[in-house]
Amino acid sequence: MQLVALSAFTDNYVWMLHDGVRAVVVDPGEAAPVEQALEAASLVLAGILVTHHHGDHVAGIAELRPRLLGPVWAPRRESIPGPCTPVDDGDRIDVLGIDFEVIDVPGHTAGHVAYHAAQAPGGGLLFCGDTLFSGGCGRLFEGTPAQMHASLSRLAALPGSTRVCCAHEYTLANLRFARAVEPGNASLMGYEASCTALRDQAQSTLPSSIDVERRINPFLRCREPAVVSSARLQGAENDDPVSVFAALREWKNRFR
Repeated sequence: MQLVALSAFTDNYVWMLHDGVRAVVVDPGEAAPVEQALEAASLVLAGILVTHHHGDHVAGIAELRPRLLGPVWAPRRESIPGPCTPVDDGDRIDVLGIDFEVIDVPGHTAGHVAYHAAQAPGGGLLFCGDTLFSGGCGRLFEGTPAQMHASLSRLAALPGSTRVCCAHEYTLANLRFARAVEPGNASLMGYEASCTALRDQAQSTLPSSIDVERRINPFLRCREPAVVSSARLQGAENDDPVSVFAALREWKNRFR
């Protein structure tokens, strides 16, 4: 089983999982990279996973439908170009013989979901759309800080070895912010150096892992004293993790 990140637009990734014959793609905002990859490896498109309704995640679906020989799995509470097979929190779906669990992760959008396979070949897999990024998280377009903090907490509780397949190459920008939040975090310094080296070679920084994100991502570290202290300086009302998260997210929105 091969996991491939297909570059789309300027900084999107369309994740492709394939077994050499059949392929499934995640959040195809752009059809062309998917079509090129399918043709290059003579793959059949056996399904599409959708995490949320934003155009840079769904705009390519219509163009891909003529070659699609399987379902489009999409969150029930989001408006996705149909026909789709709706999924809800706790549902289990078979994707190329791999058991994926659907996890409800509202915050970025109201009905955002993630897909987690604990027993995927090569290790656990998480397709998390725009909820969790390496070193960061998505903006709150439709949800509340409490919802997003709860969603991130659910993802952070997954096994540490889980591969985190984010939908954007935002890592270096996120790590600059993370360093401002927690300048004494040695794990963060080392991770930033390794990611910088990858980008200097035009390579992806992804997938990350849950273990890495627990150690370096300020949005998963809202109980850490250094993170709490930084959040209080940015207007957090108290040391409650939701208040800390809200202050961090507002700070990140204006951070340059």
